[in-house]
Order: sequence, then C-alpha cells, then structure tokens
Amino acid sequence: MSVINLKGKKALITGGSQGIGAEICRELASCGADIFINYNNNKEKAEQLALQIKDQYQVKVFSGKADVANAKEVQEMFQFMDEHLGSIDILINNAGTETCHHILDLDEEEWDRVNDVNLKGAFLCAQQAGRRMEKKGGGVIINITSIHDTVPRKGFTHYCVAKSGLKMFTKSLALELAEQNIRVLSVAPGAIETEMNRKEIANFGVEKFNNWIPQGRIGTVKDVSPTVAFLCSDLASYITGTEIYIDGGYMQSTIQYDPRLTRKTE
Repeated sequence: MSVINLKGKKALITGGSQGIGAEICRELASCGADIFINYNNNKEKAEQLALQIKDQYQVKVFSGKADVANAKEVQEMFQFMDEHLGSIDILINNAGTETCHHILDLDEEEWDRVNDVNLKGAFLCAQQAGRRMEKKGGGVIINITSIHDTVPRKGFTHYCVAKSGLKMFTKSLALELAEQNIRVLSVAPGAIETEMNRKEIANFGVEKFNNWIPQGRIGTVKDVSPTVAFLCSDLASYITGTEIYIDGGYMQSTIQYDPRLTRKTE
C-alpha cells in the first residue's frame, strides 16, 4: 500500500485504458481508491487493466465506454458510476488526442475534433463531477494538460490551443468551486514515452530527446502518476488552481544548440 491514503475514494479516469491514464489508474488503486476506467475505443485494454488492478489491489474497478466530447454519453457514464460506485471523489480528465497538420491545411472538422476531445470533454466531465462533489461536500478534479499549453509546436496549433484552454479552464474552475471544497489542478507532462508513441519516438531518435531534456532522459508514465496521487490526497488539501509541469526541465531548455557542459574535475 502506498504512503498516500486514498482508501474509500471513488475515482474516474477518462482515457484510462492505456498510457498515462492507465498508470494513473494503477497508482490511485495502489493508494486504495476504487476506480472507474473510461475508454472510447480500447475496450479490451480497459477490461484487461480492470482485471489486473482488481487482482493486485483488491479495490472495486469498473470500465465503461464513453466519448467524452458527447454530452449524452458523459451523462450516462456518470449515471453508471453512480449506480456501481455510489459517488465520485476524484476526476482525472486525461482523455486527449492530437494530430499533426500545417495550419493552412488543417480542416475545420479536425480543429473541432481535437478541441472537443481535449477541452470540451474536460468541461462536460468536470460539470457532471462538480455537481456530485458539491452535494457530498468536496472533491478533486485534475486536468492532464501538456507543456504545449505554454510552448507552441509547429503542426500542432489545434492541440496547443486546446491544452492552453484547458490550463485556463483549470484556474477558472478552481476559483468557482473553491467554496464547495472542490480543488482543481492541472498536471502538464513533457516528453513521456508510452506504448502509443514508443515507435514514433524511436523513429525520431531517442538520443535527440535525451540531449534536449536537461535531466538527460525521456519521461515515463511512472514519472507522472505519483504526483497525480499526491494532488488527489489530503496531503495537498491547500493546493488548488495550480499547474505542475513534469518534464525533466524540458521547458527550460528551448535553445537546442546550447552545449551540454561538462563539469571540471580536480
């Protein structure tokens, strides 16, 4: 059992079937939380993860399909969670998507799709969760953003705009819900290797990333999940409206031609 105690808490993780979301599911379960794994396309992965978590941590685990950008499906997902877990204490808005297009070639449908999943989905889920948390006297909402909510990236204007909007949504929501004892935070990962991007990273060049990141390595999902668990816990009870960047210093190293200096030895 983790030193962080979430025993008895009910957590919904959107996009929880793989990558960062799946590791957050494992981490929160290891702290004692009951878990609802949301997925849109990866039913098999979600069900396998649910079985693994149940066997390893002996907590309640359910999985369910919902497109977070669809209000009706989101409402039905929360109703299902009401019936099977009884309440919600923690919402992790992790579901997201990205594609690469030159802005002059980007069509309206793709702009809308990326913004709907990354931003509208967080709004719809936060609204449903917030209403329930208000009735029970509090809760925690964590939005998984990105370093690209601040750092622009060519070909990803629609994604960067959505994540930037999610950053301000976090701050605004924290302000609005503070009196209801609902804390709202965001966690912004940098370059994190997952099963989804491992091949792409390898093709691009792992060493390039390692040379660019001040800590000298690409991050892993396990670099992200413990921070999320901490923020969900009572240890962080006076933290709200805050964003934490988990990037090994990547954001501080935008001048890629700076040398990696060698320390002098005596």
